[in-house]
Amino acid sequence: MIRGAPPRVGVFGIGLAAYWPQFEGLRERLEGYQRGIEARLEAMGADVVSAGLVDTPQAARDAGATLAAARVDLVMVYTATYATSSQVLAVVQAVGAPVVVLNLQPTRTLDYEAMTTAEWLANCSACCVPEIAGSLTRAGIAYRTVTGTLLDGDPAWDVLREWLEAAYAVHNLRTARIGFLGHTYPGMLDLYADLTQVHAQTGAHIEVLEIDDLVERVESVDAATIERKGEEIRQTFDLADAGIDPIAGEVTPEIFEWSARVAAGLDRLVEDFELDGLTYYYRGAAGSIAERVAAGLIVGLSLLTARGVPASGEGDLKTNIGMLLLDRLGSGGSYTEFYALDFDDEFILMGHDGPGHLAIAEGRPVARALALYHGKAGAGLSIEMKVRLGPVTILGVTQTADGRLKLIAAEGESIAGPTFEIGNTNSRIRFASGPTAFFDAWCAQGPTHHVALGVGHQLSRVRKIADLLGLELAVVE
Repeated sequence: MIRGAPPRVGVFGIGLAAYWPQFEGLRERLEGYQRGIEARLEAMGADVVSAGLVDTPQAARDAGATLAAARVDLVMVYTATYATSSQVLAVVQAVGAPVVVLNLQPTRTLDYEAMTTAEWLANCSACCVPEIAGSLTRAGIAYRTVTGTLLDGDPAWDVLREWLEAAYAVHNLRTARIGFLGHTYPGMLDLYADLTQVHAQTGAHIEVLEIDDLVERVESVDAATIERKGEEIRQTFDLADAGIDPIAGEVTPEIFEWSARVAAGLDRLVEDFELDGLTYYYRGAAGSIAERVAAGLIVGLSLLTARGVPASGEGDLKTNIGMLLLDRLGSGGSYTEFYALDFDDEFILMGHDGPGHLAIAEGRPVARALALYHGKAGAGLSIEMKVRLGPVTILGVTQTADGRLKLIAAEGESIAGPTFEIGNTNSRIRFASGPTAFFDAWCAQGPTHHVALGVGHQLSRVRKIADLLGLELAVVE
């Protein structure tokens, strides 16, 4: 968890008040188990708000008020022993946050011959879980269960860590300020977004920016700041020779200095508007300062993306959301589209002109000067990089006919081999089903033509993100 606040997780345990006078020490033992759970969640990065052990419907009302006041992102219900489902429903109704039921038994097996009723009650976490599931279903409240033990090394704790990581990513999206600079590339109808619906469905704030907001900051950067930014660029990138592409050229001092100046102006823009992400596109009149600034963005936005401020070109706000989610999972999330299909070696070449996520690059990225940007205005420094070799995940964010946002995801592998040297990001991505079947299956989901490309297999956590956001997820396998 590298940027933004940790997820706030509400925890309450449940038990039955009728047991306490019957079995001395049982309540205290269960409360000890609950404190252990809370300590482990905190150690995994959660901001835990505990409502204690709820043992009556009246106590459930108080617990609900406590967690609602704390505005938790996620509610975890620890079924310490049998309790009635009314002790759960009242809490989660009051809080209104996603629910995970923790069916965590203290031991893997029981001493059947020596078992007493009190000892059984200290181990019967599972008793009420079906009852809770049935009651929440009838109440129209979504939930998930995690079953396992309290013991170290139990796989249930890996699942809980994924829930926390998903909650962290969602919390960062819901509290994000995403800049929208300029407009969407004209005619790319799949990219057009309803900003009100993005606010409503994700909780993120979209800050609409003028190109003048950036121009002003670029023009006011001082020489010392430009020099420092230039040194950062030299330390980060290899500067390429012209190469074989006729539109490529030498990295002249003027081109380099301009990219450094614009990158410094971008830093100020992000700081002044407190941005967590930025999507952009601006053409500008030929030869204008707006055109020059827009053409100089790629290097600076790549540096920002590597620092956790994802940047997407062509005004693609939806993919910026996917990039932010993958970034907060520690997966990166580089702005990407489908470049070409290789039917002989069975991979898809994926990349884009514009910013890449330098933190997940395989080797050092390259900065190459281009005399023009294909299909766009201006000229300047662009970057080449491929994502780290090994397992990868692509995450697309699209919109359905009824206006709902929808996630589309798939896992694959970044493989070695030559890629284009044209000032673009591009990687060889292999999917298990092969390029023909995969591509047709992906397009059947109504995607946009961009995705966020991240490292590692992330579907398990992406599924949890979709649950927490209440969004449809299509997995292409």
